[in-house]
Amino acid sequence: MKKLALLCGVGLLLASCAETVEVTQERSLKEIYADAYAEFNKQNYSNAAELFQSAEAQNPASEWASDSLIMLAFSRYMGKDYAGAILAIDRFMRFHPGHEEVPYVLYLRGMSYYNQVSDVRREPGMSAYALQQFQQLIDRFPTSKYAKDAENKVLILKNYIAGKVMYAARDDMQRQNWTSAITRLQSVVQTGQETVMTPEALYRLTEAYTAVGLEEQAYGYAKMLKLNFPDNEWTKKLK
Repeated sequence: MKKLALLCGVGLLLASCAETVEVTQERSLKEIYADAYAEFNKQNYSNAAELFQSAEAQNPASEWASDSLIMLAFSRYMGKDYAGAILAIDRFMRFHPGHEEVPYVLYLRGMSYYNQVSDVRREPGMSAYALQQFQQLIDRFPTSKYAKDAENKVLILKNYIAGKVMYAARDDMQRQNWTSAITRLQSVVQTGQETVMTPEALYRLTEAYTAVGLEEQAYGYAKMLKLNFPDNEWTKKLK
């Protein structure tokens, strides 16, 4: 009888506890997704990113997984978390390489790098990464609606990179480090022929080769400058 009473006592205790414990039901994927979009529309990008990430992680094989990753990347991008956006895009490309939104995702990755490009003297290489992404988009999807803007970004970035190289080349010339200056200037001419820096690079090459006593090479670059840019201000500086 004592054992029976004890068991009954335990049962009453558990019943009493059960009445006070709140059971939290896991929200459905549809509910999380709806809340994520609501946060995004309110421009609460950090909250939206967390919810889109939760939606994708809860069921990575669902029909919404790819869209969740795209919106996760876009939310982080809009919140200026460019590194986080790139991580989300990398995951998307790993699991959904044949998705119809790949052109947009490549464009978003390019923009995530592009928006980190800074001052020409301090820029840590983001311009090269951005250029690579935009060029990949153009090469793979030349007719996509993002290709035209990617082409414009490529031209801007090539000018930017050429400007960065020219800045270093001018510094080399001031310090009379002619070998380094010539190498940098030649890279501008060879890889950035359509940039606004090309005429100056050709002019500076005539100066650099003249400084080291290689008159024939200097004459060759001067001739190239006159032939390709007859009316340019740097051509008019030639003696």
